[in-house]
Amino acid sequence: QVQLVESGGGLVQAGGSLRLSCAASGSGFNINAMGWYRQAPGQQRELVAYITGGGITNYADAVKGRFTISRDNAKNTVYLQMNSLKPEDTAVYYCNVGFGYYTVPPPYDYWGQGTQVTVSS
Repeated sequence: QVQLVESGGGLVQAGGSLRLSCAASGSGFNINAMGWYRQAPGQQRELVAYITGGGITNYADAVKGRFTISRDNAKNTVYLQMNSLKPEDTAVYYCNVGFGYYTVPPPYDYWGQGTQVTVSS
């Protein structure tokens, strides 16, 4: 049974940084494709960043230049480094991963439980 455990969320002042982690277990395979979504109160879930199985990386315009998606294959963990945070980045962040060779944007097969990020002004 696949489990994704997210961590790294919290409260930070505007201009600060956080790094979110999403550790996968139970699949027997390495994460191949991955994405991060976020959902603010009263808003739809939106795609923040992703990397396809073919290595194509893409970021939402709102986070481009501030956020970086990456992974550690040895730990089967994906990360979202968030710098220069703004109050409008406040949301619950969800990782979304696939173990197959996906060459298309997410959504993929598995979701994390979500972690709250709050940016104060």
